[in-house]
Amino acid sequence: MTRILAYRFSAFGDVAMTAPVFREFLEQNPDVEIIMVSRSNFEDLFADIPNVIFKGINLDDYKGFFGLRRLSNELVKEFNPDLIANLHDVIRTKILDKIYRRKGLKVFKIDKGKEEKERLTDIWNLDKVQLKKTVERYADVFREMGFKVELSHQLRPKSGEKSGIGFAPFAQHTGKMYPLEKSYELARGLAKKYPVYFFGGGKKETETLEKWESEIPNTKSLSGKLSLSEELQKISELELMISMDSANMHLASLVGTRCISIWGSTHPYAGFLGFGQSEEDVIQVKDLTCRPCSVFGDKECYRGDWACLEELSVQKIIEKIL
Repeated sequence: MTRILAYRFSAFGDVAMTAPVFREFLEQNPDVEIIMVSRSNFEDLFADIPNVIFKGINLDDYKGFFGLRRLSNELVKEFNPDLIANLHDVIRTKILDKIYRRKGLKVFKIDKGKEEKERLTDIWNLDKVQLKKTVERYADVFREMGFKVELSHQLRPKSGEKSGIGFAPFAQHTGKMYPLEKSYELARGLAKKYPVYFFGGGKKETETLEKWESEIPNTKSLSGKLSLSEELQKISELELMISMDSANMHLASLVGTRCISIWGSTHPYAGFLGFGQSEEDVIQVKDLTCRPCSVFGDKECYRGDWACLEELSVQKIIEKIL
């Protein structure tokens, strides 16, 4: 049994994207075991994948070089890995890589395609092309180790009975988020035909979604009420999920639920469309030459009017869904 120690500490959506890759890689290589090291609260993302051992850590316990050296020693002592997979490639994981190389371990790391992503998000570059999907970049790390892995890019529905629509109207950055008043109208339009379940987290989001629930018949807010495993279970039972380019799209992928995704300043070309999700289900303003201006949606609008989100018609989205 070959044992691979893999690490990716953030962000939630990026960690979630590793799970379907692990599943298919391990099905094709049953003599491999993956130790996934990440933040403790991400454990449920990997709960039902055979041959994955999840090691949850609190990064605050391992600050600075000496903290990381202690972490690396603990992991080697506990798991004795054969190979190292750096699926993150940030300063923290680069330090871990160096420590492991000094211990004589072979380290393989993700190629994030930084330069091509910079080119893609240059608003003066009119030649926009599809870049390699992030899930394929994860798979490449294992291919580099000498393993074969063919990703299916197919959803695997978990629940037989599916009903209702999930709606996650929030995202971490403004550039990814459909304006709230439009999301409200969208929810109202959908709830005339389907039960709509709201997903979110945090105090402010929960307050907003509970207000919507009280004002829009046939809706229910689940924000702040479910654990991650309960949330995954609920999403697996939905007929459809509606999400921004955010973690909820990747949670839908994880449990095989179709997701209609709304994109603003980001673009599926950067490679972050949910595993197995269809490009037909992407909602975006196609004829804006400044898109995408950002990989993560964290930049201010170059035009100042967020046309990439404001120009998306509520009615068109409703028609696509109904």
